[in-house]
Amino acid sequence: MKLTAERIVEAGMATFAETGYHGFSVRQVADRLDVHAGSLYYHVPSKAALLQLMADRVVRQAYDEGTAALAALPPQAHWPDRITAQSVALRHSIRRHPGGAILLAGSPKTLSPGALSLMERLLDTLAEAGVPAEHCATAADTILSHITGYVLQEQSDPPAAPITPDGVAELRRSYPLTVAAASAHGPDERFTRSLDLLCAGITTLIPPRG
Repeated sequence: MKLTAERIVEAGMATFAETGYHGFSVRQVADRLDVHAGSLYYHVPSKAALLQLMADRVVRQAYDEGTAALAALPPQAHWPDRITAQSVALRHSIRRHPGGAILLAGSPKTLSPGALSLMERLLDTLAEAGVPAEHCATAADTILSHITGYVLQEQSDPPAAPITPDGVAELRRSYPLTVAAASAHGPDERFTRSLDLLCAGITTLIPPRG
């Protein structure tokens, strides 16, 4: 099969899911494709360029899903609804890719066009809401960092040793509030509730109209 940038990105995504950021190398991607590493550089000039393409694929898919989510909102939807629509779409999109949250976290550093588009749209939403310009970047960064951290937790490995019923009972006795809070809502509802809290905090930055 002909070697293309698209195939290299696909192999890179599969390799990244197994190795993580620090273990990732172009040679491993070449091995997966059963080609010499040098042949990859004709299509992708460096490891950094490959990571940029991989990150861009993830966030561009997320951007497109966010576009669809925004289009599904009623015209009179308030800005927190628009933030939530974008954030839920982003979470769902990057969850489909093992290592997607790590790629998202690193994508601004690689100047991924997809990541920059995500940020631009968030900033536009916040600016339209009336958030002062000096706070928009911090608010958008906080939202993206929250989504990234949330998915990183969801994609983390399970405990090395299973928790026994006695262990669960001990946790309930020792940390009753924490255990109750952890089991109060499902992950989707916890996520949307967390966005409600973020938006409530951002609302305090918006000057009263008039």
